[in-house]
Amino acid sequence: MSEKQPSVWEGFKAFLMRGNVVDLAVAVVIGAAFTNIVNSVVKGLINPLVGAIGTKNLDTYDSCLSDNCQGEEGIRILWGSVLGATLTFVITAAVVYFLMVLPMAKYLARMEARRKAKEGAQEVMEVTELEVLKEIRDTLVAQQRQRGSGHDEP
Repeated sequence: MSEKQPSVWEGFKAFLMRGNVVDLAVAVVIGAAFTNIVNSVVKGLINPLVGAIGTKNLDTYDSCLSDNCQGEEGIRILWGSVLGATLTFVITAAVVYFLMVLPMAKYLARMEARRKAKEGAQEVMEVTELEVLKEIRDTLVAQQRQRGSGHDEP
């Protein structure tokens, strides 16, 4: 009367075999590998270009909130670090968007357009075939009527 509960091992195995867990694992591995590419582009291309305009290290920029900021004394706001981290994030996001997301979106849109064009061509062929079959039917019916009317008269 009571159904057998799956064992913990069976439940764990079912969890691992779900598609979304495998997809997530693949995404993490690919994401980790892709991080190296993005970091290389940012460090090798973007940062030198930004450094040509200003400094490469923004960590040295700060402001003092107290009267005396000598050495370790005083209250310092390290706004250069925050600005550097923000710029790194924006630059990294731009690299990812323009080098990966945008080209992939264009590729997927092209593939979808091709798929829709193929489906549209198939529908046109189906409609054409249906019209041909209707014409054949109408012709056969007309021939049957002509034959039938010819046999009735002496």
